[in-house]
Amino acid sequence: MTGKVWLVGAGPSDIGLLTLKGKAVLEAAEVVVYDALVSPEILALVPEDAELVNVGKRSHHHIRRQEEINQILLEEALQGKRVVRLKGGDPFLFGRGGEELQLLTEHEIPYEIVPGVTSAIAVPAYSGIPVTHRDFCSSVHIITGHKKKDAPLDLNFDALVSMKATLVFLMGVTALPDICAGLLAAGMDPKTPAAIVEKGTTAEQRRVVSTVAGLPEESRQAAIEAPAIIVVGPVCRLAEEFAWAEKRELAGCRVIVTRPRDRASALTDRLRQKGAQVIDIPAIRTEAIPDNKALQDALGRLAEFQWIVFTSPAGVKIFLEALRAEKKDVRSLAGCRLAVLGPGTRRELERCGLFADLEPGTYDGVSLGRALAAVLQPGERVLLPRAAKGNPEIVEEIRKAPSVILEDIPIYETLYEKSPLIDERAEFEKHPQTLAVFTSASTVRGFLVATEGLDVSRVRALCIGKQTARAAGEAGMRTYTAEKATMDSLEELVCRVHREMEEKDCGE
Repeated sequence: MTGKVWLVGAGPSDIGLLTLKGKAVLEAAEVVVYDALVSPEILALVPEDAELVNVGKRSHHHIRRQEEINQILLEEALQGKRVVRLKGGDPFLFGRGGEELQLLTEHEIPYEIVPGVTSAIAVPAYSGIPVTHRDFCSSVHIITGHKKKDAPLDLNFDALVSMKATLVFLMGVTALPDICAGLLAAGMDPKTPAAIVEKGTTAEQRRVVSTVAGLPEESRQAAIEAPAIIVVGPVCRLAEEFAWAEKRELAGCRVIVTRPRDRASALTDRLRQKGAQVIDIPAIRTEAIPDNKALQDALGRLAEFQWIVFTSPAGVKIFLEALRAEKKDVRSLAGCRLAVLGPGTRRELERCGLFADLEPGTYDGVSLGRALAAVLQPGERVLLPRAAKGNPEIVEEIRKAPSVILEDIPIYETLYEKSPLIDERAEFEKHPQTLAVFTSASTVRGFLVATEGLDVSRVRALCIGKQTARAAGEAGMRTYTAEKATMDSLEELVCRVHREMEEKDCGE
């Protein structure tokens, strides 16, 4: 059976600019062939079991030649696979998408094109530059600024100047002096506004607004690097007036949020809404302990327990799955009261129509153990189904209740994992201002495994509670702890730490 190829435009970087169709196709892919300019946030959407092929295309540096890429797409499709060719920007705008389709067409391989938001429009927009404005121009022209090494720039500058339009140059950082010199030689007014925007739509976005005559030198002084977009035309003078991206509360903030693989992060969405660039990285995954005789025995004696205590959403999920496997439903819990560690665990129960009888005011094991011990009656029996490497403090607190009978049963293992697509160590070494958000001690340990060799003393660890902060502190990280163990409080902590870092930079 012949497979199919999708050419998907990933947009300029911001994951919010990936189209809904692009996201759906990517999440169903069996093979993903991706470029270097695809952002780590988007790469995090790639299915865990997908085959990955990094073709790493950047200006003057290609891991694979274009002919090799074309052949990869063909061979994978001939094996009957769903193949996604993931490109930055739009696949048909200087993306060589047409070349990749030629070989597929020759072999009658079915394909679809999923257009992407082009950086030629999006990056200026994120910098407050509308590429068209009826007071300034009637057209916009997108030009490749790429040139072969040691070769002159082959552009018709006379035609470009005569159009009196907005000119957008892609892949033109190294050619910037030649571009501006060519425009001036063709008669463009040296005072014509011009801008260059570096790493547009990311937390590291910077712009330099100048004139055609002054932009090369000002860009050099600002040490502007690729990827960057060059815009020439009167619309550039609107940049300061229309600037919006840098006014968001978390503009310039880069955050890595660690989480279990099977749990989406609501915190991630909230931080992105405030302007942060967030990389959502699974640091751990949970697996039910197979053939768990102890759990099976407890499920056969549920009538003996007065309390069942859940310390994580994973514990709730795995416990209820085991209950169903024993041909039992929630009616089996009729005589049991339920205690939970915090809101996430409570919500997981509520999805199944169950409601917690006890939840501590402070969301940690010690507080839950103390709250439960305070209401236990002598001789009551407690079932504690949880992780194999659970916090011992909750057990110590529960056992302070008189004559309590506690059955602490491991029901799942916490396994640490490293992303095959995102080099977390490199992310911190390249971007030392990145904040790391941890929602449990286990995600701290998973992060340490994934970033082996990293100087963690430079990592700012923003932690949801004391136990998490203790794990990060013991590892040597610079720790910050949310006032309350809630996502609201953790979000406030990110905003506060980012604000403090900005104030320090301004002071220096």
